[in-house]
Order: sequence, then structure tokens, then C-alpha cells
Amino acid sequence: MSTNISQYPTLDLVNTVQALRLLSKNKLPLICNELRNYLLNSVSGSSGHLASGLGVVELTVALHYVYNTPFDNLIWDVGHQAYPHKILTGRREMINTIRQKNGLHPFPFREESEFDVLSVGHSSTSISAGLGMAVTAKYEQKNRRTACIIGDGAMTAGMTFEAMNHTGDLQADILVILNDNDMSISKNVGALNSYLARIISKNKRIKLLDNHCIVRSCLKKELTAETEIDFNGIFFKELGFNYIGPIDGHNVMVLIKVLKNIRNLKGPQLLHIITKKGKGYTPAEKDPIKWHAVPAFNLHTGTLPNDNSKITSYSIIFGNWLCEMAKNDPKLIAITPAMREGSGMHNFSKNYPKQYFDVAIAEQHAVTFAAGIAIGGYKPIVAIYSTFLQRAYDQLIHDVALQKLPVLFAIDRGGIVGEDGATHQGAFDIAFLRCIPGMMIMTPSDENECRHMLFTGYNYHNGPSAVRYPRGNITGTRLEPLKKLPIGKGIIKRNGKKIAILNFGTLLYEAMTVAEILNATLIDMRFVKPLDESLIISLVTNKNVLVTIEEGSVSGGAGSSVNELLAKSKKIVPVLNLGLPDQFIPHGNQREIHIEYQLDATGIHQQIMKWMNKKVFIINKIPGA
Repeated sequence: MSTNISQYPTLDLVNTVQALRLLSKNKLPLICNELRNYLLNSVSGSSGHLASGLGVVELTVALHYVYNTPFDNLIWDVGHQAYPHKILTGRREMINTIRQKNGLHPFPFREESEFDVLSVGHSSTSISAGLGMAVTAKYEQKNRRTACIIGDGAMTAGMTFEAMNHTGDLQADILVILNDNDMSISKNVGALNSYLARIISKNKRIKLLDNHCIVRSCLKKELTAETEIDFNGIFFKELGFNYIGPIDGHNVMVLIKVLKNIRNLKGPQLLHIITKKGKGYTPAEKDPIKWHAVPAFNLHTGTLPNDNSKITSYSIIFGNWLCEMAKNDPKLIAITPAMREGSGMHNFSKNYPKQYFDVAIAEQHAVTFAAGIAIGGYKPIVAIYSTFLQRAYDQLIHDVALQKLPVLFAIDRGGIVGEDGATHQGAFDIAFLRCIPGMMIMTPSDENECRHMLFTGYNYHNGPSAVRYPRGNITGTRLEPLKKLPIGKGIIKRNGKKIAILNFGTLLYEAMTVAEILNATLIDMRFVKPLDESLIISLVTNKNVLVTIEEGSVSGGAGSSVNELLAKSKKIVPVLNLGLPDQFIPHGNQREIHIEYQLDATGIHQQIMKWMNKKVFIINKIPGA
């Protein structure tokens, strides 16, 4: 099979959603089949999120068939599942560019299409935004409808319940479709997941629901034994929603019947559909975690290429460190907000289940839960991606830092993440952590430093501490026995003449290449906070210029702390701050983004030379350039 559209004769006719609506209903199962195969062929050839999209093919077709998109609002939560939506809404020919530099955005993105009414990346935002749209649609009085498609994993976040509570109170005209496949990225956990499972287990006849029952349920007729299934949604009904379901999310004909009945109902509606993540491709059905996001792969054999980065990633280094520490420390408690695999915690969760907590997609709860663990006399570690820690900022300040609690934050994906784009780049953590009193912030230059910093923050700081490390490969440095680092002290890696380069993090090796060329002093600063003030002040006395380097936002970042120190000390010296500019960083692989923003060795050298008004020359041999 291929992505040549001529090989999909029915899908070829549907280059717009208007064309889809002109098809007779008996053509829709064929459209679903061709759409699923087209998606499989595209992602297998170019990489991307796969299992989630395979699970919503029928739902996507049914929604665009019934709803008058883009006039009606369709909101996908989260955007992993939106590939079929993109294919049906004018982006079919570009789907093989998704997540690639200058290609389609990995998630729904307002600047890309009028069909993407909300840019999404983080989960659990759809109902809040959808409620706002539903309220304004009522003011507009044009019968514009709003439908939110939210996964059962995203349903666990507090923001979702806040939105449902408000929606039920307002009795707004909105449809929430609960796409229940028992999965987020990892296996779902929690009481809500158990509740949904009980609903399903009580109703083995999901596929046997006749149209009469569905219609009666939709229209809220008198409850009888025939509509006993309606009682299962009592939780949602108590929140003010009319609960409908559960129904088979892979039966496009039933979905269309139900959606047509729901579309013009007044008040909040919740449609509970049952789908299978990875539907239609056996390897993805059997292992949806493995097939959530994939590189290019062999579609026919169902095998993924060997991923050596998983063996040599900073995430695995962290997970191994956790296991090493837990051997002798029963008070260590590790917490993740639904990122067990991504944070390298799979082995820890199996070997130390009583010391492991997955709180689901609930970053705010994760941080305050850790605060409670610390108050209880245990030693919490929150493993969280940089971009997701943003969601728990108030809890970090109010519940941890203000109370001087010893919570260690292992911040994965600090810096450029790559293909997932602006919503996932770890650009802001240094800037937003640096202003918090009592917070210790460490930026390792390699995996050894990462382990030592985790060890130091965990054992020797009486307050909150953070170690931020990047996505992807380690350097291959031989691991040393764990040791305490001198807090707030940098290391001189190279002595030079007029220029001093102050490096924060894993760009050290790029910086070393530049320092060799420029005969510059190179400092591995290690700590953003507390800053090695005495070392910096000593550099000012015998250096003409300082250059700071970090893989994070220059605005308010580590370099800014150096500027503030010099201003406070009344030291006048030119300083060049290198890092990520004051803009959202788009998608592309990590190397491409480093080059574009001149954070590779060549780019760093060129920026320094240009700033010093020196001639920029081509560097022929730079490791990794």
C-alpha cells in the first residue's frame, strides 16, 4: 500500500468535508477503511503519533458528516488523535510532513487551519474552551454547535472537573464525547478509570444496542428496563450532564444516528463511546503504548526500528538512579503525572510499587501531593516534563517553596524537545523557577553530573530543588559512584584569555569546541541557583567579555541571573546571553532546531564573532556540526 490517493478511490472523492457530507451513508464504512489505511501508510513512512488516530477514525468521519464544520466547533483533547481530522480537512496531501520542520503541526493548531478552533498540546483543556465557545454561540444566536472530544486519560485532570462543574451549572448547549479506550499515553489509573470500567463491564451488549434504545436515551424519555443502561452515567448526570452510552465507537452508522439526535438537544450532553487505541492494526492494538508515537516503520512486518536512544537516554539514567537510591532508602517516594515510560520509571514502578505513585494527568495534584508526602516525613521526588511543570506553578510556589519543603523535581525534556513543537519545548523552566525563593536549580552537562545533582538535591538541600535535563541521548561518559556536589559552585573546564564562556547545561560540549577555537575560558556553571557569584566576579577582573549559554529562554533565564549579579556588583563588562529567543519554538528534530537557533558549535561561534564585530569564518571541523 502507499499514500498515493488514487489508490483510495472513495477517499479521493472527499477532498473537503462538504464533499464527505454529499456521500450516501452506505459509503461511510468504506471511507473509514480507506482513511485508516491511508493513515497507516502515511505514518509508517514518515513517523508520528499512530495508535490514538487509528482509534478515532469512525468518530472523526461521523463528526464531520453530522456537524457543520468549520462553522460548528470541534475540539480535540488531546491532539494526538487528530491525524484523521487533519486528513479530512484539507491537509491530506501534507500529512506525511507532520512533526517535520516546516511541515504540519503535530497537534491541532489555529494558525494552520480554520478547522482547528483551539490549539492543543497539553490535555484536559477542551471542555473549558468549549464552554466559552458555547456561551458566545448562544449570544451569537446562529445555532453554532460545540463538540469536545476528550480521552478518558484527559478526563482525570482537575481542570476537566472544574469545567464540567461550571458547564452543568450554566446548562450550556455543548456535547462532550468521552473517548474511552482505557489509555492515555500509558495505561490509565485512578478511581475514574475504575468507574468507567465498571460501566463497560455491566454492559457487554454495547454492540447490540438497538436504534430505538439509543434514540430514547438521547431524547431523555421515561426510563424503563430498556434504557437501564442510562443509569450507569449517574456521576455525570449529577454534574448536570445528560449521559448517553456507552456505545461502540467503531460503528460509524450508530455514531451518526446518535450524533444527529444529540446535535440539536439543549443543555450539556455527554456521549460515552468505547474505542480501541490502535484499532485496525494488530501490533498497535496489542501494544498501544509502544505504538503511541513511532518512527518510520515496516508496515507489513509490524516491526519498529531499534531505538538505541531509549537505552542511552537521560530518562533511563534517572530511572536507574531512582532504583539505586530506593535499595537503601524506604522513605523515597517517586511521583509521576501519567508519564511512567516517558520519565524512565517503568522498572522502578515494578521493583518498588509501594514507593511509586502515578497520579494520572494531574500535575497540580502531583506537586501538592508531594508536599504532603514531605510533611509526613518521607522524601518525595516528582518526575515531570518541563512543559507540564508549567501547569503546577502555583502549587510549586504556594504548597512547596513557601513551606520550604524538601521536594526534588526531576525535570525531563528541559530545552529543545523537537517534533512535538511549541507546546512541548522545555524553554521556560529555568526562567520561571529562578524567581522562586529557596529553590535550588541544577543544570547537568552530562549523565554523571545529572546523577550527582539528583543525589545532592535529594540528600543535601533543605527545601525544593530541581535538576533539569534534556530529552534524548547521553554522552557516553563512564558513570562514577554517587557523590555530593559543592552547592552553588561551578567548574573551570578550560583557561583562556579575553573571553569567558559560562555554560549552563548540556551544551557544554558545543561550547568547548568554540572555547578551543577562541582560546576562551570555559566554565561549567552547574548551578543556576545558587549562582557561583564569587567565580563570576573573579572572571570580570581579567576578562574583556562574558558569554552565557543555555538551552532555555534567554528572557529571565540563567544568563539574566549573571546580568543581575553584575549590575548589583556595579561591574561593567559586556555580556552576551545565548539561548532561545523570546518566541515560541516550532517543531523539527532537535538537531535542526539547534542549528536554526544557532545553539550548535558553529552557531555559537558565529554569534560571538558577530557580537564582537569580528569576521565570521567557516569552521570546517566541529564535532557534531
